[in-house]
Parts: sequence; C-alpha cells; structure tokens
Amino acid sequence: MSNVGMRIFSHINRPAPALIESFAGLPVANIADNMNRMSCMDAKLRPLNDIPLLGPAFTVKSRPGDNLMLHKALDLAQPGDIVVVDAQGDLSNSIMGELMALWAKQRGLGGFIVDGAIRDVGALKKMGMPIYAAGVTPAGPYKDGPGEINVPVVCGGVVVHPGDILVGDEDGIVVINPRDAEALLEKSKAKSRKEHKDVEDITNMAWDRTWVDKALQERGVEIVK
Repeated sequence: MSNVGMRIFSHINRPAPALIESFAGLPVANIADNMNRMSCMDAKLRPLNDIPLLGPAFTVKSRPGDNLMLHKALDLAQPGDIVVVDAQGDLSNSIMGELMALWAKQRGLGGFIVDGAIRDVGALKKMGMPIYAAGVTPAGPYKDGPGEINVPVVCGGVVVHPGDILVGDEDGIVVINPRDAEALLEKSKAKSRKEHKDVEDITNMAWDRTWVDKALQERGVEIVK
C-alpha cells in the first residue's frame, strides 16, 4: 500500500479479553507508577463523566478538523474497542458529537479518546460510555481526509499502537503494551494492596514517615532552627 495518509488497516491484534478485563478496577495512578510515570496521556485529555475506560486501542489519525476516517472507524471497530483519535490536538473544529457517539454505543464500542475537540457535551455526558477529549467547540468538522486507520498514533503525547490496552479513570489514561501486561498487572495489584495498608496506617496514626527525613539528609538539606 503506497497511498500514505489515506490508508485503512482493517486487521489488528487484540489482547485476550481476560487479560484486558484483569485491569478493571485498578487505579490508573497505580498502574502508571509501575511504568515509571512514562505512559500517561497528557492532562489536557479530560473525561466527560466518571465511567471507567478499559479496552484495546482502535486508532485513527486524522487531519485537524476532519472526521472522515473517524466515521469509517465507527463501522470497522469491534465491540469493546476504544477509538483513539489523533487529531493533532487541534481545537478549531469538533471531531465528533452526539450522533457519532450514539452510533458507537449502539455498536457496542468501548469509548473514545479524542486528542482534539468534540461537541454536544450535554448529551455525551449522559451517553453512558467513557469519552475523553482535549476540548470542546460547537464548530463542526470537515469530511475530506486525509487520514489513516489502525496505524501508530500520538494521543496526549503518548504513542498508541492498535491493540494496546487502555485504562482510564478520573485521573486520566495510561497506555499498556500487551507484552508488558501480565507482569505489570501483578505489580499494580501489589501497589494497590500497599496503598490499602497505608490508608489503614494513616487512620491509625501509624503511617511510617521516617523516609522523609532520610531523603532530606541524603540530599544535604540543612534544617535551621
């Protein structure tokens, strides 16, 4: 295929549903901590509601302000897929709104991450599916292309490949390479167990704070009295 910028790859390798589902309920922050804070999408991508996001990435690369390829993606994506749109962060024109989201919900898609603008926010908040976006504008999109489907994209400053596992909550979104998923899952569960213990210790006024003074001492901090 030589028509770069106007290509659709219909097949992607999706992780096993059980592997994806095993991340359900894990805080994004705990997962990200075990990835050295390197795979979180930019804070500009905010959720419209508090519905957790979880699923494999189905990627769309679009020209800023154009949603032709996103429309095609809504017909190709499979139930549970998270549609990730790289619109280069442009907020001049909305990439999607109520009708497109409703069609996606009817087809069983898992949610949207749009590095660009959306509209019809009042309806989208009540849609019952997770939607993240960089901004909002009433200005509608064009439908001319170019664009590509299921190629590596950059969304929120993070490279996303088709089939990557995406986990999102109120804090934001983390991107997981399926090859790392099993080891990362165990570390993230351990992190969550530790935090539950920390909450108990704080409640009982028994939280270990000795590391703070140790860290200050190692850095040569002088305490002036």
